[in-house]
Amino acid sequence: MQSFVQLPRLLPVFPLENAIVLPGSRLPLNIFEPRYLNMVEDALKTDHLIGMIQPSDNSRIPRLYQVGCAGRITRFEETQDGRIEIILSGLCRFRIQEEISCLRGYRMVKPEWKEFAQDFEESEPVAEDDIQHMLSVLKSFMKCNGMDADWNLLERMSASELASTMISILPLRSSDRQMLVEVESLEDRIHAFTAILNDCLDDRHNQH
Repeated sequence: MQSFVQLPRLLPVFPLENAIVLPGSRLPLNIFEPRYLNMVEDALKTDHLIGMIQPSDNSRIPRLYQVGCAGRITRFEETQDGRIEIILSGLCRFRIQEEISCLRGYRMVKPEWKEFAQDFEESEPVAEDDIQHMLSVLKSFMKCNGMDADWNLLERMSASELASTMISILPLRSSDRQMLVEVESLEDRIHAFTAILNDCLDDRHNQH
């Protein structure tokens, strides 16, 4: 696995609304567009890294949010109909310094990694009360949305893995998801995530 000093100067990026990866989480992706097949093939020939980043508008060539997260392709499988199914494992966040042209159809950026060096460091422990509060609100949110989960499995996850996984898969607004990508520390992310879930629950109750 790459160390912080080995992170690349150039990074291919995959702009996809509501699709994020965070350090420690995994994102399954089904790749079928020719330009993104090129991107995956090129990544597999080099450092296996792809940057996931959300578009900030709906134009033909959308603007990008400035902060995304690089993931490493840790599993891939080519299908008979020409697709590639991959698992992207979150590694480190980045801020776009500038976008550069690429001849293979996908977008490429110069990433600034320094701001997010803490993604490679051991997280400060999160208070058990904060973890239990997040779990309690998460259970209410999932029940309210008719979702089920293996709570034995979820409760065995680390706070980082649990928060990152849930942020990736739950039906959140893209702007909320982006805020959770950009927040500085794991503790702040858990507090913000819990607050967002509570706001969603309040909105749902106010509608009834």
